[in-house]
Amino acid sequence: MAAVSPFTAAHRSYVKSLYKRFLVNELNWVVRRDIWRRRALEIRAEFERNRNIQDPRSLSIILSKAEEYIAKTAHPDPYIVPGFPGGTKWERAVAPPMGPIYDHIHGEAYHPTKEVVEMVESAGQDVQPFLDFLKTKSGELDGISQYLHDRETGHVAGH
Repeated sequence: MAAVSPFTAAHRSYVKSLYKRFLVNELNWVVRRDIWRRRALEIRAEFERNRNIQDPRSLSIILSKAEEYIAKTAHPDPYIVPGFPGGTKWERAVAPPMGPIYDHIHGEAYHPTKEVVEMVESAGQDVQPFLDFLKTKSGELDGISQYLHDRETGHVAGH
């Protein structure tokens, strides 16, 4: 551990982090809060006892002993909140994005062809929201407008 001078913002942040790691480590070993609370008060008393130490050497010794204690008593299988990274529910059954999903359309997303429109419809989806979205993105639907008009009026291309 690099020596951090006492009573600086970095030192305060480091001591707070050390204190929290002590509490979390104890909570990993003792699940019952009533028992853990007694141990938490002992940890707090130990930190308070060393609160006003100003000698950098003795402070460094105390902090290194605390780090050694945490490393020595670290729980082999610490508790991880289920929704946090590494927890049992982390990224499990992530909800799909809201709204229509057009993941089968790649390069033709802004310039759809009649095949693309037919694919959207064959997937059982309404094609109009898709076309409205494309109009807002590209401004105009080049050849597709004529195809849709012909299809609505019953005109078959090439006849």
